[in-house]
Amino acid sequence: MRQPLPRFTDGCRHPQELGVCLVIRRLPVRAPARTVSVVVSLGKTLHPLPTGGGQRARRRQSGQIAFREFLKSEYSEENILFWLDCEEYKKIKTVPEMISSANRIYSEFVQTEAPRQINIDCTTRESITNNISKPTLTSFDTAQKHIYSLLARDCYPRFLKSDIYQGLLRRNDSR
Repeated sequence: MRQPLPRFTDGCRHPQELGVCLVIRRLPVRAPARTVSVVVSLGKTLHPLPTGGGQRARRRQSGQIAFREFLKSEYSEENILFWLDCEEYKKIKTVPEMISSANRIYSEFVQTEAPRQINIDCTTRESITNNISKPTLTSFDTAQKHIYSLLARDCYPRFLKSDIYQGLLRRNDSR
């Protein structure tokens, strides 16, 4: 039988209980224990933890939606959209589909003056630009790692302090 998840000294539940910590490839990046209580999973790693029923899955989904809404309110939704598109891109099996998808990602997120231009260094942008005519499944890896780092270090800690997150905590605590 599984042990119940521990409570932190300030009464917050373990992040996995509510489903909100930044998760990528099944490795959680957690904020300080005193503030963590909800899991925003990125990409198709939406179920990295055992769900244990529909209620936990609904909580995880509400955490994901809340994080995306927060990013939208901060005018940085392009970061999570780019990250998600890169995860889908890595699953492509055919060369024509890879070329088409790489060009779409490039024109939407990477190209200078793109509609949802992401904030990456000029070296990374130039490297992608120079290689876009012959894309590989790793074409966007450096940019994706940079964006993930930005989400983990900057956006996610602000999300934990946001009214959106606090409202999510209150809703989950009232259940």
